[in-house]
Amino acid sequence: MESWGAICAAVLTCIVALALAAFLFWRIWFLRKPARTVPRSGIVSPASGTVVRIIPFTGGAPQQVPKGLLGVVRMLTVDVAKEGVLVVIMLTPMDVHYQRAPVDGTVKRVRYTRGKFANAVSGAARLAAFENEKNEILISSGKGSVKVVQVAGALARRIECYVKEGQAVKKGEIIGLINLGSQVCLVMPARTVLVREGQRVIDGETVIAR
Repeated sequence: MESWGAICAAVLTCIVALALAAFLFWRIWFLRKPARTVPRSGIVSPASGTVVRIIPFTGGAPQQVPKGLLGVVRMLTVDVAKEGVLVVIMLTPMDVHYQRAPVDGTVKRVRYTRGKFANAVSGAARLAAFENEKNEILISSGKGSVKVVQVAGALARRIECYVKEGQAVKKGEIIGLINLGSQVCLVMPARTVLVREGQRVIDGETVIAR
């Protein structure tokens, strides 16, 4: 009985230590907010991570971006431009998880969509088990509009948005956070894209396009 009690106590101690380590990692490292040097020109990256897809688009059909093995993210592009580029940035637990405004401008629209289970993706050669939670922030500037799309899991509410419609924002200003999130999409009009798939980018510093 004494040995069994010692085993239980050791297991409990390990669990508490792991939980404390996870909390400290989340609070100190995951939620870090480093200062950034924001370039004067160009559209800057709204997030830190790796560019996994660069998708040109034309027309007004909604884009369907794969997310993981079974997820999908559906988003409009026509509210940004009839022709442009969609840049998908994947985040890992080691990346900064705050999002920043890619341009100076005014928040034209904020649209939050809860995660939900979905049917087959129309026009895609695969099935999707769910549609991911997302928040779309449309920013209007003097040279057109861009949109930042925060993407999290299927059903969990992990997205925080710090701006509202009609609010003026400065390039590089923090506009949101994804708690344990994993993807940010940037929708912009046709531009000279300066990044490539597989490239690491830094929020508020890396120039995505000019």
